[in-house]
Amino acid sequence: MLPKAATVSVPDDSVAGTGGADELGPRIKAYEGQAAALACSGKDPVNVAMIRHWCEAMGDTNPAYEGPEAVAPPTMLQAWTMGGLSGHEGRTETFDDLFAQLDEAGCTSIVATDCEQEYLRPLRPGDEVTFDTVIETVSERKTTKLGTGYFITTRTDIRVGADLVGTHRFRVLKYAPARRKERTPRPRRPRPVVNRDNAGFWEGVSRRQLLIQRCADCGTLRHPWLPGCNACGCLEWDTVEASGEGTVHSYVVMHHPPFPAFDPPYAVGLIELAEGVRMVSNVVGVPYDKVRIGLPVRVEFRRYEDGAEGADGDGLVLPVFRVTEGEG
Repeated sequence: MLPKAATVSVPDDSVAGTGGADELGPRIKAYEGQAAALACSGKDPVNVAMIRHWCEAMGDTNPAYEGPEAVAPPTMLQAWTMGGLSGHEGRTETFDDLFAQLDEAGCTSIVATDCEQEYLRPLRPGDEVTFDTVIETVSERKTTKLGTGYFITTRTDIRVGADLVGTHRFRVLKYAPARRKERTPRPRRPRPVVNRDNAGFWEGVSRRQLLIQRCADCGTLRHPWLPGCNACGCLEWDTVEASGEGTVHSYVVMHHPPFPAFDPPYAVGLIELAEGVRMVSNVVGVPYDKVRIGLPVRVEFRRYEDGAEGADGDGLVLPVFRVTEGEG
């Protein structure tokens, strides 16, 4: 079941898209009880192939859905009524008319909020379903975090022959998007977690140096910084300063979810340094969709915020990697 949007009633001087009393509400309330689809037939009979695909997608291994006595999973109820791209004969213009009035009033956005199903008997391969859909309820005007609008609930009664086998209720919110609040100051970027194991790395960054740990026993270079060598186990180490040259070993493009202080989309690369170790950072200097594996890059220390640098200051300097291909 989809989560319900939290709602509260709003006074009559706050109308979706208009001011004054809610004149739209009574008009669209009149659509309650009107048919949105009449005597529609399912595109396909209930069949084993679709049941198998559904169970594989859902990871449902219930033996009741296999073999000669198989039944369809109850939650497939809506699947047998879907019209696909071509739609259904028997669909009325009720929905179009209702939504046109809402669009005209400024309720131009829509989101699904709730789904309820009632199962009266199992569906079996070979069953041919028919169904009717009615606009069951139109709510009073509501306000959500998304905006102000109306909840519309449809009820679809599904039959095999004359027998009612299930009921599907689907609720949407048709709303006018809430006005965006005035821009607030840009949030600070998250600070790196500095501890006793990696403090030397960040101290180097504050000096615009890219430092790599080196085992004092076997000489193995390592990154990220660790308390001991992962090759020989030695706890003694020193550092070498990386040249900053490297290549994109792998990368991802971040689109979602958006985080405060970041502007997606942006490319995050796994950079293989000339010294042989790898580190993760942003790839800059080319559009995110031009980043490719193998691109040559060079470290660049970028200041993101003003203020004193370091763990206790307001400023932030981070190493990023700029693409050098094509530089003259």
